Amino acid sequence: MIGFIGGGNMAEALIKGMTSQGMKDIIVSEPREERRKYLEQTYGIKATPDNKGVANLCNIIILAVKPQNMDAVLDEITVMVTDDKTVVSIAAGITLSYLQSKLKTKKLIRVMPNTPALVQEGMSVMSLCECFSDRDISIVRDIFMSVGRVLTMPEKYMNAVTALSGSGPAFIALFVEALIEGGVKTGINKEHAVELAVQTLLGTAKLLDTGMAPERLREMVTSPGGTTAAGLKVFEEKYFKDITVDALHAAVRRAEELGRRE
Repeated sequence: MIGFIGGGNMAEALIKGMTSQGMKDIIVSEPREERRKYLEQTYGIKATPDNKGVANLCNIIILAVKPQNMDAVLDEITVMVTDDKTVVSIAAGITLSYLQSKLKTKKLIRVMPNTPALVQEGMSVMSLCECFSDRDISIVRDIFMSVGRVLTMPEKYMNAVTALSGSGPAFIALFVEALIEGGVKTGINKEHAVELAVQTLLGTAKLLDTGMAPERLREMVTSPGGTTAAGLKVFEEKYFKDITVDALHAAVRRAEELGRRE
């Protein structure tokens, strides 16, 4: 049985993906009664307020709680997590070595999914020890593949992954907000500005997903002395790339701070 501790948005995204792929025997612990009822009625799973019960019952335990709440959760379930259980953490900054210091099992996996998992277009990155069988890895990979794509990378890259694909949707959403606001200020009504900006984002993403390099796409759109060139010049003058890199570095530093628990 697969258990979730925490029934928030990311847990729901995974449950939605799993149930859509025919995965069953799912239970989630969630403190809010209204949320438990919603998850049970929507996805046909079992929900409980009992973290210990989930940890005791399940052979795969997914920790879907905020980093700030991880200490309390681990202290609560540690006795129930025997060495045959697999524990998967999706909390930013929580390291495998920290989990190992709190739990008896060595079968630990750290995963950074992202918000597009809500529409089965997520990007998840897994880090894990070498103690897993192919079968065990396959089950966990299938869980995250039910909501998008999965990469496996060494843990030393996880804070950078957190910044890029974890925080990235918020950074991209901010840029779309700016496009919409700019469109409105040039006279387009809000509804049309939203549709123009969002569809432009979707179409651009699909083009890039064909393997086209971003530089090539930018060059295709940009005619010398044209409108795109005029706009790109402003981005260059305002150091758009530098600002973006600085934002990623800030997110990495925060992930490092969240992980300083050992």
